[in-house]
Amino acid sequence: MEELTIDFWNNDRWANVVNQVGFTVAHGEAVGLVGESGCGKTTTAYSLLGYRRTNSRIRAGQIFFAGTNLLTLKGLELQRLRGRRIGMVPQNPATALSPGMRVGDQIQETMRVHGIGASRAERGERVFELLQEVLLPDPGTTARKYPHQLSGGQQQRVTIALALCCGPDLLILDEPTTGLDVTTESQILHLLLHLREKTGLAMVYVTHNLGVLSKIADRIVVMYAGELVEDAFADDLFGNPRHPYTRGLIASVPRIATPRLGRSVLLHGVLQRDTLPQGCRFAPRCDFVTPNNFTEPQILTEFATGHYVACCRMHEIPELAERLYAISTQRAIVPAPTKEPILSVHQIDISYEFKKVNWLAPKVGIPVVRNVSFAIRPGETYALVGESGSGKSTIARSIAGLVPPSAGQITFQGGGINQPVEMRSPAMRRELQLVLQNPDQSLNPRHRVREIISRPLKFFFKLSGIECIPRVEKLLSEIRLDASYADRYADELSGGERQRIAIARALAAEPKLLLCDEVLSALDVSVQADIVDLLSVLQKEREIAYLFISHDLAIVRSLAHRVGVLYQGQLVEQGRVEEVYSPPYHPYTHMLLSAVPDIGRKTKLLHVSSVNGTPDTKRHSLACSFADRCPWKIGRICEEEVPEWKTVSSTHSLRCHLPITELIERDTFSLSIQSK
Repeated sequence: MEELTIDFWNNDRWANVVNQVGFTVAHGEAVGLVGESGCGKTTTAYSLLGYRRTNSRIRAGQIFFAGTNLLTLKGLELQRLRGRRIGMVPQNPATALSPGMRVGDQIQETMRVHGIGASRAERGERVFELLQEVLLPDPGTTARKYPHQLSGGQQQRVTIALALCCGPDLLILDEPTTGLDVTTESQILHLLLHLREKTGLAMVYVTHNLGVLSKIADRIVVMYAGELVEDAFADDLFGNPRHPYTRGLIASVPRIATPRLGRSVLLHGVLQRDTLPQGCRFAPRCDFVTPNNFTEPQILTEFATGHYVACCRMHEIPELAERLYAISTQRAIVPAPTKEPILSVHQIDISYEFKKVNWLAPKVGIPVVRNVSFAIRPGETYALVGESGSGKSTIARSIAGLVPPSAGQITFQGGGINQPVEMRSPAMRRELQLVLQNPDQSLNPRHRVREIISRPLKFFFKLSGIECIPRVEKLLSEIRLDASYADRYADELSGGERQRIAIARALAAEPKLLLCDEVLSALDVSVQADIVDLLSVLQKEREIAYLFISHDLAIVRSLAHRVGVLYQGQLVEQGRVEEVYSPPYHPYTHMLLSAVPDIGRKTKLLHVSSVNGTPDTKRHSLACSFADRCPWKIGRICEEEVPEWKTVSSTHSLRCHLPITELIERDTFSLSIQSK
């Protein structure tokens, strides 16, 4: 790719989105393309397939693939190339796969279009091989399933099989692990590395997750506002970043070993394309800016062999950053509260499916959550962690009254709340609010921000439209947005801004407990740092309690006071955050921590296998729910006897047949734990 420049038509003018971007990808090389939302990385990646939006133009540049300029190809020539020579793995497999076709038929259709396979039977054999290659269980059965019958991780493996079915030379991956839990993510990365080693496949990996790139990329290209700001081999980039933006991104990444760091002093605000200066586009957010930077563009210059930086102060940056960090302060850490619990969950079961043993028998519920108990105090953050399908969101929905428990008791402020939400009092509904994972689906696209935030004020406090105005402005100020945002629609906001609005709407009800369901999973690392900081400040000011649900253990490490580890609907460990993140670990907790792609910490990517790679949801008869995957399994006792809770300390307990002393000795990696 050479000096690619792409513009989008915006209202009455052309707006530059990608500006003079150029990089190369060698055979068998994995290149990471990283940057915040809106930086142009996805637009750049899609241009490698010859795709462009109808309201866009390629003003300049060339894209050569195997000696041919893709920008000169038309219609059928591009169609023959896409899928056949260049494969694509999209961010969201649920929308990429046709819901009305079996996954095997979808793969066969792609092969048939590109002339792969002489017959349907031959293509069917290839589908079986592909699904086996991406390590999906029972490929024959999986091929006959529809996408909705597969988990998120399985759907992503199907899209990888779909992208590989014609044997491409280059694979474009657009955020393929965003929203996946850490073990599934680790398995996908291991799979990609295996396929690359086996076939010599070249990859362009688009992501905002630097931790992922540290495990898979040979070289990393950093983009900001449509321009390249740094291009280096992965080890050089992480060991010696020379652009302020790159340093800010790395500083914003949450770490398991170094929790509770304050906001990055090197990355202020968010990318605002409508206010970019004529010179360096990062100048408005840079702490090392000079007056000339606002008028003089920065040119990508070779700093060292294979390391290119677009910054006139590249040689000074480490020393300047060290001084800046020396005067920065960490966010104050609030000790875990000791008041009486505001929420108590006692031995709850939650069932979705109800089946009959025979036609005369009554329906019996099949629990997806079993015998779960925990409590949350005012001003405390209790985090639930675990893989997709472990029951985390189901518990939050049950507390919110959307899925009442089939057994057990949920108590809020001393009163039982097992009843559905429509049967709860207005006061109880006001004091317990839910913030969902995807603000795109939870915010009304036809309402302005003012109307969205005003809705709880009108419903719970009976305020008029005029009375709501100062309250809305105050709430916007609390979530660190300007009052002008009140007049915007949801689609005029970035992902981080939409999530802030969703939080402001929940805060408008003045809740005492906030249920945060994966509220950070798809946000950039810099935006995540903002939201984590915001939640901590709001908790300190309002003494709000949080049930924080996440699969990102590094974020949980920096935000939670106590943690519960959930596996197949059962708690297997819980305790204070510093206890859960240090030995002794439950084997499942150890697996989760081992799978986190943490920069600067060596982790082994998990291999998918039928034995210990994915949960076998059919084997509920096992006394220990983790026995079919446990690498530390000690024998038949794990399958025949239910492990009892073992007390490690007055605040830390876990369920495992192994003695505590042996669990301590089985620690296979060292985490530098800072006391909370």
